[in-house]
Amino acid sequence: MEGELKEILADLDDLKGVVSEPDHRERIEKIKKRAERIGGFVGSSHVRRQRVKDMSAEVVDTNPYSRLMALQRMGIVKDYERIREFSVAVVGIGGVGSVAAEMLTRCGIGRLLLYDYDTVGMTKTDAAVQTLSDINPDVVLESYTLNITTVKGFETFMTSLTSGHIGSNKHFTGVDLVLSCVDNYEARMVVNQACNELNKTWMESGVSENAVSGHIQLLVPGETACFACAPPLVVASGIDERTLKREGVCAASLPTTMGYNALKDYFPTMEMRPNTQCSNAACLERQKVYAQMKPIRDAEAKAMMEAQALSDEGPLHVDNEWNISVVDDDGVEVSQVCRTTDALPDGLARELPDADDFHDDLPTSTTASTSFDLEDLQKQLDALNAS
Repeated sequence: MEGELKEILADLDDLKGVVSEPDHRERIEKIKKRAERIGGFVGSSHVRRQRVKDMSAEVVDTNPYSRLMALQRMGIVKDYERIREFSVAVVGIGGVGSVAAEMLTRCGIGRLLLYDYDTVGMTKTDAAVQTLSDINPDVVLESYTLNITTVKGFETFMTSLTSGHIGSNKHFTGVDLVLSCVDNYEARMVVNQACNELNKTWMESGVSENAVSGHIQLLVPGETACFACAPPLVVASGIDERTLKREGVCAASLPTTMGYNALKDYFPTMEMRPNTQCSNAACLERQKVYAQMKPIRDAEAKAMMEAQALSDEGPLHVDNEWNISVVDDDGVEVSQVCRTTDALPDGLARELPDADDFHDDLPTSTTASTSFDLEDLQKQLDALNAS
């Protein structure tokens, strides 16, 4: 890119030499200065790493996925590289959304869609794309600067969640998960409506005004309660949420305390079933479809449990290069175990007697003498009480 900018500057100098009109020469000079500023930014920026074609578990400095691929070696995930096949939409690039987008980028998500209408010198979404592409150029990033609560913004939002993407030898069809990282009820309801209509799983998050507690909610259309099934108490009471915000307090935008009460270290969980009288028509439709598919899901779950039971009957680890074995020692006496584990190599002897031998050699008169001492002590106590 730096070489191309130098060529553009050279072409501008040549063009300025053949143009005689003052207005045209002035415009060429402005374009030249803008190109020089861009060239200075490119020259001062760090070199972006090359894209990684295949994820590898090799532990080298040039492999950004070595620690993530360790999850596959430990059996936590079967095929970690499949993360490149999924698309996630992050709505709201604030305190929560920016951290969620960064973590997904570092994990190597295949495609990331970013939505926000605010600006921070430049649009938040463009700033996020610029930063995240430097962190991991393997991720396909899409920026949408719009307000999803408007009619036009909602239409664009709906279209983007279902549209595919082809690029960098990757093909994506729609979005697999939506993360709602907004800070108001209106935007949450818009995300809820879109996901109910499109049957998209999404997660809702929020932080309390005191910034020490928050919540995370998984919403699966038809299976769990949607955001309209059980509205927040403030909304259900008819109170305008905008009147509750305090000046200088950034509600629902702090990522460090998400999901639990930080002061009490308390993380309660609960399951919310959908409301059969929900005010959202799309939610009611999803509930009907979910109920109709229940027999098929139950059969699949039963088959999966049976397959899991059959797989558990075999050895846990077929390869056992260290010849480690588990022995049932219920019938082994403790003294025998102690003697076996405390055995010394040939040529060595103990200076002190073995613990078991020491207890075996104790004189039998110990019990009798102990009882005699107790009787004598009792007689002395009785004499003192009598006096």
